[in-house]
Amino acid sequence: MALEQTAYSQVKKDLQQILAGVYSPAQLNDLIPKLVKMVEQQPSYADKKQWVDQNDIMLITYGDSIRQEGEAPLTTLKAFLNANAADVLSAVHILPCYPYTSDDGFSVVDYWKINPDLGDWQDVLSLSKDYDLMFDGVINHISKSSDWFQGYLRGEEQYQHFFTEADPSRDYSSVTRPRALPLLTTFETAHGTKHIWTTFSEDQIDLNFRCPEVFRKIAELLMFYAQQGASFIRLDAIGFMWKELDTPCIHQPQTHAIVQALRAVMDAVAPHVKLITETNVPHQDNISYFGNGENEAHLVYQFPLPPLTLHTLQTGNSEKIVEWMSSLEPCSDKTTFFNFLASHDGIGVRPVEGILSKVQVEHLLSVVQKNGGRVSYKDNGDGTQSPYELNINYFDAIRDPDADDLTNLNRFMAAQSILISMAGVPGIYVHSLLGSENDTEGLERLGYNRAINREKLVRTEVEAELANPDSRRAQVLSSFKHLLAVRKQHAAFAPSASQRVVTTSNQLVSLVRNEEVLVVINISNQAVELVTEEVLEGITRDLISGDDVSGIVTVQPYQVMWLTK
Repeated sequence: MALEQTAYSQVKKDLQQILAGVYSPAQLNDLIPKLVKMVEQQPSYADKKQWVDQNDIMLITYGDSIRQEGEAPLTTLKAFLNANAADVLSAVHILPCYPYTSDDGFSVVDYWKINPDLGDWQDVLSLSKDYDLMFDGVINHISKSSDWFQGYLRGEEQYQHFFTEADPSRDYSSVTRPRALPLLTTFETAHGTKHIWTTFSEDQIDLNFRCPEVFRKIAELLMFYAQQGASFIRLDAIGFMWKELDTPCIHQPQTHAIVQALRAVMDAVAPHVKLITETNVPHQDNISYFGNGENEAHLVYQFPLPPLTLHTLQTGNSEKIVEWMSSLEPCSDKTTFFNFLASHDGIGVRPVEGILSKVQVEHLLSVVQKNGGRVSYKDNGDGTQSPYELNINYFDAIRDPDADDLTNLNRFMAAQSILISMAGVPGIYVHSLLGSENDTEGLERLGYNRAINREKLVRTEVEAELANPDSRRAQVLSSFKHLLAVRKQHAAFAPSASQRVVTTSNQLVSLVRNEEVLVVINISNQAVELVTEEVLEGITRDLISGDDVSGIVTVQPYQVMWLTK
């Protein structure tokens, strides 16, 4: 795809301006022509859908979350989804599917290959014919077993600036630490003993974006992912990518510039590919990755939503979540939120700093531990630790041990309906869609907290449970499919549709979408009456039940209503 001369000039100008604070003029004079040449050589994606709407509903899953003996897991995944959820899901986030050495895929050995235990690129392309795909760009770090790092250890010139060497005698107390592990790891190299920056673990070597060649290789990688069928690219742990002593080393201006430069490259090459930044941090830091609304991430994760929803259902009080939802500023026409409640990671605690009190956070910790979960801690740099995330299956997190099965199902779906009703693109974790519970056996066998919500399922066993309408899995999936099918029929649930949060009862979460649909979710175990005309005039029916309604409605415990004119 040869660029027009004006487009060539614009990409060159944009990158020159964006990266001026990252690289020297000499570095840019070498880097930018290489980038533009790569852009020119890319295929056209003119037929691709450019933006999201109410039909966009994404499944979050590992490539082998559902297995069948004798079959490549990616093939099994496609067959399972097509048989059980193709009518409601539009997209699939395949969690890191590359060769790896640890952290369930997030220590990547080779960005350009598919883990042969999952399948190959043909399996991925086949899946992309039926679903939009989100790939992980695990570009903050790479496995110590990768060719890049092994080449560095051997002293190969091309890799000598790919990683960050550090002086262990310096003061690193200002550095934000996501895990209670050493920041620096010692390696013997061809040039002697080196102390290398490893933010997440000794097997995950931070890439050095001060090196222009690292940026060029990562830009090339994202273009390659577009060729392999990506419609979304998740930039994992992106906030940590720029190291500067005497700073927190998170959300640095250079980090934002690098994301903006990647956006400029992808806008020129594959404008249908949406970048989504993964930054599990307080809300204001998180939304800073929207940039000016047009130049950085297309989507950001709505990280306060999982812990706030859990707090809401476990207290039966909507005050905090309604207050937070009311504070959200509308997104631009080219940005939106990625809403989720559960994922391969735990439920982050940091995103509710300044929203929930210390007592309220302690209550969440207590609930999670009571319901069989674990709490993971981070190192504060001063010898103390703070809770970082709650590790638990979301169904069990929401569960009331004293309630019956039907009530717990309704509680869970009330929580999920908050996710499905809000402005943004909903992401549903495979173990939520299928009503899974804590994998305690996996936790004990693998020995790390996140394993509790990463169980590998056998397709025939899952489908046998789904065939029984009285099973938990069948009831959860059926409830999801009904809600999602209704959602797809109404443009009021499009990410760009307006959202007005309404303060009614503390037992309800109420919001109006596009001034057409009044969402009412009872998050308590008591029936609540609501005068609909005080919120939205002309209500005549409930989209979920199909019933005619008007005037005063009684919302049953954990009931969800989408009321319209």
